[in-house]
Amino acid sequence: MPPQTVRASCLCEAVRLELTLPAKFCVHCHCDNCRRAHGAAFVTYAGFEAERMKLIDAEGLLVRYRTDTGATRSFCSRCGTPLLYEGPRWPGEVHVARALIEGELGLAPEAHAYVDQKADWHEITDELPRLGGDSGVEPVDD
Repeated sequence: MPPQTVRASCLCEAVRLELTLPAKFCVHCHCDNCRRAHGAAFVTYAGFEAERMKLIDAEGLLVRYRTDTGATRSFCSRCGTPLLYEGPRWPGEVHVARALIEGELGLAPEAHAYVDQKADWHEITDELPRLGGDSGVEPVDD
């Protein structure tokens, strides 16, 4: 039986992804950069090994932006949808905004990362682990 594949796309559907399951993780990220890039209190990412992602961009609309942290954020230049995050702390991985992925991953969000940078106007109300520190994934005291 071939591995299961899920699809993701930007708002205008010009940039598409085919992702081979399983995902490595699913987490809510509250870091300053993610909040600003997505214009939201946090972004939920599913992480995949880079070789498990196929990019379909026939019009060459995917644009990459290098952040001051050395990460690369990729988005559609037509509709502006933020699609991918690739960071130096996670070589060989791509992090895909979960909201863009169609269907089931077989994996629910497992934790909140970078909670020490969370928006002060947002309250985390679930019981998922809360992580932070320099790496974003160190246990933090509540």
